[in-house]
Amino acid sequence: MQFIKQSIADILVIEPTVHGDSRGYFVETFRQDLLDKALGYTVSFVQDNESKSSKGVLRGLHFQLAPHAQSKLVRVVDGSVLDVSVDIRVGSPSFGQHVAIELSADNKRQIFVPRGFAHGFVVLSENATFAYKVDNYYSPECDRGLAFDDEQLNIDWRLGKDELLLSDKDAKQPSFADLPECFNITQNYYE
Repeated sequence: MQFIKQSIADILVIEPTVHGDSRGYFVETFRQDLLDKALGYTVSFVQDNESKSSKGVLRGLHFQLAPHAQSKLVRVVDGSVLDVSVDIRVGSPSFGQHVAIELSADNKRQIFVPRGFAHGFVVLSENATFAYKVDNYYSPECDRGLAFDDEQLNIDWRLGKDELLLSDKDAKQPSFADLPECFNITQNYYE
């Protein structure tokens, strides 16, 4: 398993070792000890989630406020998506910047998204099954979002706006400029 830092160093792409032969393949998809070593701290996951979506479905950009902020470990079981993480930590040198990575059943990559990031994805294949672990339970009162098409963020979702399918909630999220100061880089979100 390789842990690859991205342009925003707190985002990790995880490339597992795939052992394959004529029968199929075997891959370790999660190792707590290796993740802890790569991060330099421990994240304890408490819930696994899965969604299935058709081409053009865009889910995001989502996050939860403290004390229910969430880290995520995301992967694609079937199909392919463009996965996007936006740094919304006030005071961070990468505040307002994003990382976009294609995840697929073929490349078996995973992404670790720490607390303090808005997260979303768009389905690039005909269908995709998206699976992820979170380190805090869902909290409706702390659930927030950010406009996927905010000009300041300048995210290339690889599909035209007319090809995107959004929930009513995701179509009406606030702009980056209107985002309240939710996270402060000096706060430790893992205590």
